[in-house]
Amino acid sequence: MLKGQLGQLMQQAQRMQDDMKKAQDELARVEVTGQAGGGLVSITMSGTHEVRKVQIDRAMFAEDPEMAEDLVAAAINDAVNKVAQTSKERMGSVTQGLNLPPGFKLPF
Repeated sequence: MLKGQLGQLMQQAQRMQDDMKKAQDELARVEVTGQAGGGLVSITMSGTHEVRKVQIDRAMFAEDPEMAEDLVAAAINDAVNKVAQTSKERMGSVTQGLNLPPGFKLPF
């Protein structure tokens, strides 16, 4: 009896690992766009935090380069937060139903 339960547990762990890999692969293909300054700066980032595209209103650099720098940082942070939210949603579907302790994050 115990052997059968252990086998089921191992199969469940393997399925979860396969689902986790699939979710990570999907997340790597996702792109989000963070913006700041009402669209003056846009950063497109992959689900693995790779910046793919930067768009900046060039006139802003000439007028106020320090503000441009602040808006680039804000747009990057916006994109990072969107990646984190997307990741949480995608991985949440994989770990749904598991009784993980509070604060326990997957993947390790």
